[in-house]
Amino acid sequence: KMDENNKKEKEENEQMKAKESRCEESPPAQTITTYVAVPPDGGWGWVIVAASFMCNVVVDGIVFSFGVLLNDISKDFNISIPKCAIAGSLLSGFYLIAGPFVSAIANRYGFRVTGIAGSVLASFTFAISSLAPNIEYLWLVYGVLGGIGFGMIYVPAVITTGFYFEKWRALATGISVTGSGIGTIIMGPITKKLINHFSWRGALLIQAGVVLTCVLFSALYRPLKPIHVSVSNAETEETEEKTQLPLLQRIKVARDQLRKADSTVSIENEVGITAVQPTDLNKFLKANNNITYPTAAEVLHASSNETLSKSQDSLKMKEYLMNKDNKAKSEKRVSITACPEISIKIDKNHSDDCENLKEYEVDDELLSEHNNDEVFNTSKKQNKSATSTILGSDVRRDSITIKYRPRTTSDSSYRSRRNTLTKIEAGVRPLYRDDIFFQASLNRLPQFKSHGSGLDYTMSVTRLPTSKDVQEEEEAKCQLCPEAVRRTLATMLDMSLLRSPTFILFASAGFFTMMGLFVPFMYLADRAVGNGMDPELAVYLLSSIGITNTIGRIVSGAITSMPGMSSLVINNIALTIGGIATMISGLSDTPAYQFTFAAVFGLSISCFASLRSILVVDLIGLEKLTNAFGLLLLFQGVAAAIGSPIAGMFKELTDSYDSTFYISGGLILLSGVMCYPLNYLKRWEENRSAKQANEGANS
Repeated sequence: KMDENNKKEKEENEQMKAKESRCEESPPAQTITTYVAVPPDGGWGWVIVAASFMCNVVVDGIVFSFGVLLNDISKDFNISIPKCAIAGSLLSGFYLIAGPFVSAIANRYGFRVTGIAGSVLASFTFAISSLAPNIEYLWLVYGVLGGIGFGMIYVPAVITTGFYFEKWRALATGISVTGSGIGTIIMGPITKKLINHFSWRGALLIQAGVVLTCVLFSALYRPLKPIHVSVSNAETEETEEKTQLPLLQRIKVARDQLRKADSTVSIENEVGITAVQPTDLNKFLKANNNITYPTAAEVLHASSNETLSKSQDSLKMKEYLMNKDNKAKSEKRVSITACPEISIKIDKNHSDDCENLKEYEVDDELLSEHNNDEVFNTSKKQNKSATSTILGSDVRRDSITIKYRPRTTSDSSYRSRRNTLTKIEAGVRPLYRDDIFFQASLNRLPQFKSHGSGLDYTMSVTRLPTSKDVQEEEEAKCQLCPEAVRRTLATMLDMSLLRSPTFILFASAGFFTMMGLFVPFMYLADRAVGNGMDPELAVYLLSSIGITNTIGRIVSGAITSMPGMSSLVINNIALTIGGIATMISGLSDTPAYQFTFAAVFGLSISCFASLRSILVVDLIGLEKLTNAFGLLLLFQGVAAAIGSPIAGMFKELTDSYDSTFYISGGLILLSGVMCYPLNYLKRWEENRSAKQANEGANS
């Protein structure tokens, strides 16, 4: 028996030694990683809100006050006012039409570059418009080119606040868009005074200088650095025990998601995840709608159920040993305890910075403090061979691992991190977020309610870039139409959404609204002057619209955030009132009546402007918001470009503005009436889709 026991102990010792030997020689479990930009919900974001506010003041203030210039330009060129109004209509139309294309550029090159380029373009076109020899020149330069420049200022101003905020998005965007109303209040009277002192040409030249200030505001759009999210395959068994789905079903779901993902293995033993390009690509753009690509959450959660074994096998032992040796030379590990622990990796050259380390509670506040960190991992436990992480609902109670690399002025240090930084920048694609155009409180979204704020929600609405997208970012070559641009255009201009009867009706209503909306801005002051009102007083009619427009945006946002309030009902009532008020605006020529109409009109259109993104999500869903917004910008841009000139033609035919405002009010009223059956149409469409799905499953 003694011999048998000794023999068993000897065998066990040999097995233990063999295990230890294998652990030492084998490479660590690989970590699946990607980059995700998480809004900080504060900090520099409030500076961006202020910059966005000022851009809206300048752009919308100038667009809505063009009517003040009409009389002087028409007299100078000896043309009719409706013909002169085409220049202003093209300006308002093209700054909307340019929206999808500007969004694509901003997605690739960032808000800062896009905004600065647009400011320079718009300022230049305004300056040379002051030298216009004829009205056709003004149409092309001021209207078309100036409108495109304004679009390049407007789109980043709208998107960037949503990119920096989640929890406080409603407040941030509310402050930002009130700049539109403030601009309308102040720009009309200012433009009138400039005309009185410097003529309309001098006024345009001064406006060019004002527009140039948007260069400074756009420069404040500091890029948002993404965080490095990873999940280790070493956690597979542990997460499977916690998952309620049967194993075979989990594996099937994981395989479906991983088929949509591509992976690359780095020498640092990390599997970088990107989206696989769909096979049925748009033939013209060579890219597809964003919803065909997986979200970061889908792929990373799936990876905890099925390992990327093929990618892992490609990492050779030689690479592992080299990596192990390099890490030993270049890094120094310091750990401190903090609920349950925080581990920080620091470059060897900056070990002195350890004195500044602090303890943090692991909660949402920590998630918002990532802005200066290049890598941010949520982890459940520290594996001695590799950093492992668990994502999702565990993020609040698990430990945090941060790779922190302090900035240095050393050129050699900069060059060594250059490739890493370009890879990180590829993770910042604002238009890859499903909710980027949503301007209301995220509490309205089912996705936000189920995930809550922070990393988990962000990953659930962020689509992964493709490997080609990342490669183009790394190479930094000048390309005519890179992947990030083409994919955004394929998303925003996807015409398959036109198959939805709900969207067709909603888009048509928006088209008619925009046809009528710019008419009062263009002709209200001129009609009042023609009916005997003092020109210095008439210009303040536009200011009245701006005041109630600002108030209306705030009030409508507050009302729709209340439980049980329907944004569609509020929108319909507002458009109905606005349409009727416009139609009867000519009943009296008294200043009191005209200012009352201006106030009612400003209040009604504020609801239309502030509720658009909410209505789109309520009617067709969050995933299609970007697609819907792109098409709506096109439709509404065309409507804005043609609405005022068409309405103005009736003034020339009848020698009265009555018919012009009848048409404007009728179009707005019609759009409101068209929106009433939208909820019924939506339910009918959902039932039809469900019926077709059931029939397909049974066949």
